[in-house]
Amino acid sequence: MYYKFNGVTQRLTGSSPSAYNPQGLRVTVPKEPPTMIFATPTKYVSEAGNTVEYLGNKVPDLQKLFQKADGIPVHLKGGLMDKMLYRTTMGLTIGGALYCLVALYIASQPRK
Repeated sequence: MYYKFNGVTQRLTGSSPSAYNPQGLRVTVPKEPPTMIFATPTKYVSEAGNTVEYLGNKVPDLQKLFQKADGIPVHLKGGLMDKMLYRTTMGLTIGGALYCLVALYIASQPRK
């Protein structure tokens, strides 16, 4: 059974399925389908002339980089920028923890 909200009595009342329409929602059918953004990938012909490569597909190269078994943690395999971000994050974390401990120590001392 379908129900709808009656604005006069402020209660739910029964309704038929054809009259069911939630408040604020309207049944709309688009007149034409939206255009697909990635329907055709951008291609370019390499210098050899017989192979076609897609622009912007760096996933296979990144998979080779991150799946290489060289003993480096995955969060540092990006190079110098990853190392700088990691060290900055660790420095701020340790500094924040020390600041919290100092603040707790100061708060635990009674006032004279």
